[in-house]
Amino acid sequence: MIIKKIQLKNYTVFDNQTMEFGPGINVLIGENGTGKTHVMKALYSACQSIERKISFPQKLVATMLPDDYMLSRLVTRKAGNRRASVHIWAGDNGAQSEKKLSATFHGKTKKWDAQVTGEAGWETAFPGTSSVFIPAKEILSHSCNLNAAAEKNNVRFDDTYLDIINAAKVDISVGRNSTDKDTILKRIETIIGGTVFYDVNRDEFYLRAGNSKQEFNLVAEGIRKMALLWQLVKNGTLVKGSIFFWDEPEANIHPRCIPIIVTLLLELQARGVQIFISTHDYMMASYFDVKKAQFEKSSVLYHSLSRGGSDDELHYSTSPKFGDLKNNEIISAYNSLLDEIYEL
Repeated sequence: MIIKKIQLKNYTVFDNQTMEFGPGINVLIGENGTGKTHVMKALYSACQSIERKISFPQKLVATMLPDDYMLSRLVTRKAGNRRASVHIWAGDNGAQSEKKLSATFHGKTKKWDAQVTGEAGWETAFPGTSSVFIPAKEILSHSCNLNAAAEKNNVRFDDTYLDIINAAKVDISVGRNSTDKDTILKRIETIIGGTVFYDVNRDEFYLRAGNSKQEFNLVAEGIRKMALLWQLVKNGTLVKGSIFFWDEPEANIHPRCIPIIVTLLLELQARGVQIFISTHDYMMASYFDVKKAQFEKSSVLYHSLSRGGSDDELHYSTSPKFGDLKNNEIISAYNSLLDEIYEL
């Protein structure tokens, strides 16, 4: 499965925006509040709705968590905007199998009772497609009984957090070739200093180095995030044809690890994983341009979301080169810093 395009009309911060994606790595940049995470959550919800037991609009609500689980709360807050829609196109490398999934709703829609089209064809076309979303904040250190607590409404986490815990716990790698994983796993182990161990009886994750193990909550958050990636690769979640979303992978990560992470992501996309990341980091965004030449099968596409104009309109641009993006707020901020340094 390859996600090809999304169109958002009157949805959260988007008036009417279409974005087309590449089959490899898609890097979303933009200031806070420009909708990067909203785009990824909409795409992730569509991927999850391939499962017949999961409804697309219900998953939108579960990942966005509007008040009272009302889909109508996701309609753009502007006068006259009472109807919203989310349209997503996906297929394989050929156009023949392209499918469209849509959800339309309005200001009086009850809960997640949207008008959905294309769901049956969506489920039939992409059965068994694996998708995973790593949120910006690490969660595995709080995994013990979290899903059960959420079901009883004792805690409130959106589904990206609950789903990633389940994805980390379940080993679906049986019968799959583990040789392709070795290089990626070894790279991650250089960062985390060991491997990951899940204790089923305690419902806890540990970092294991040699004969010792350390509780996840005693490990630095940046290491825990990379340990989660190790676990997803190990258990067979990230394989050819899967879709991987990672919100701000650079958060709490030491700069020396950034090129290693970029290389890991390039290796995953070379193995057929489509990747979506959002980032505010100049090094992270730039290293994709630097590293992609090392891979024969590399596809990197940058997407910029920014606000401007008299009405604070949302602008979108895309480019295969980071430096060629229009309205590139990361480079603008970096250049401002350099100007101040030179003035000292």
